[in-house]
Amino acid sequence: MAEGDEDLPRDAKIVKSLLKSMGVDDYEPRVIHQFLELWYRYVVDVLTDAQVYSEHAGKSAIDCDDVKLAIQSKVNFSFSQPPHREVLLELARNRNKIPLPKTIAGPGIALPPEQDTLISPNYQLAIPKKRPAQAVEETEKDEESADLTQSQEPKTDVPQRNTSQRVSFPLTKRPK
Repeated sequence: MAEGDEDLPRDAKIVKSLLKSMGVDDYEPRVIHQFLELWYRYVVDVLTDAQVYSEHAGKSAIDCDDVKLAIQSKVNFSFSQPPHREVLLELARNRNKIPLPKTIAGPGIALPPEQDTLISPNYQLAIPKKRPAQAVEETEKDEESADLTQSQEPKTDVPQRNTSQRVSFPLTKRPK
């Protein structure tokens, strides 16, 4: 055993020996703690389910059958069996009947159409259009004179147009 092994709890030593038996020699020390946490959580879940099954059956204590049933329900709930080979072959035949999309013609690597790729812009910014300074001053004067005339007329709520321009940018990868 290594130098620090005598400090480890029994369960940590078991996890360490399991990793070594599987040929895993290089790992971070926290991996042992992560496996222990997973192991303890799984055991608590199985025993809690076994206790529920035992109480449902009217037993005063958990027995081996309750634990087996709890483990089986965990396996059935957590893992699923892959479909049979024949089913996969039939799915593959049906999928392969559909032709691939046409490629973009041009030099370099052949790519599918723009709408079928992940390199198209993926977000948009709404940038309000700036008015020239002179136009802003004229607009302000017009608004002041319009306010004076509007105060004499009944007010109606007219939504103002928000003139904005949409700009798209593709995300680029940062150099590492």
